[in-house]
Amino acid sequence: MIPSYLKIKEEIEKMIENKELAIGERLPSEYEMANYFNVSRDTFRSAVKLLEQEGKLLVKHGIGTFVIKPLSSIPSSLEKLQSMSSMIRIAGLKEGETKEEITKDQCNREWAEALDIKEGTSVIILERIRTANDEPVALTINIISKTSNLGRVLEQKGYLSGSLFTFLEKECNIHIIRADTEIIVPSKNDANIKKLQITKDTPVLLLKQVHYDERNKPIFYALDYFRNDIFRFWIRRERIE
Repeated sequence: MIPSYLKIKEEIEKMIENKELAIGERLPSEYEMANYFNVSRDTFRSAVKLLEQEGKLLVKHGIGTFVIKPLSSIPSSLEKLQSMSSMIRIAGLKEGETKEEITKDQCNREWAEALDIKEGTSVIILERIRTANDEPVALTINIISKTSNLGRVLEQKGYLSGSLFTFLEKECNIHIIRADTEIIVPSKNDANIKKLQITKDTPVLLLKQVHYDERNKPIFYALDYFRNDIFRFWIRRERIE
């Protein structure tokens, strides 16, 4: 189930998009807005905090909360957690077939620390090569605890089609909310990069990511390899005084 504050955030974004709330307009009081959405003030405040972080609202303490014009979006911004299908579309490519392989293994130390489980625990490894314009553009290796809800569903079905995020929501009632991401330039000896390289000089980036649900429970650990000639990653940094 999607948390209430995320639903409120989406509603406010729609109000801004539909110009029900204009740029520069001050929102009604926190009390009025909480009553309007029929939620607690804390829930409404959480939604406002996210919108403030995204540069869509400006909170002036003692004065009010204002709608502001957001900065232009950055393609493949690391601040936004997106499905692989969405990222391929943003890159201006048409997604092709997905080559999939599901295997089992024992959890090594790195995976165990990421998933908060014991080393040696049985895990399911879902490996998928994503293609676009008839070329491999990304490789995802997802490590999932065999005893987790997702692990049991995957083991029973024996396959996964489409977006993993969508599969989690429809089949497991799990909503991925956030991820911790480490950006790595993989070693040239990493056998996985060879699955994406069109030539020996094709650049590849690796994102190691732990994906969490709304309760901050780690759901799966991902090793995501991207062709850097196709995908460009950005992050907008803000100065802290």
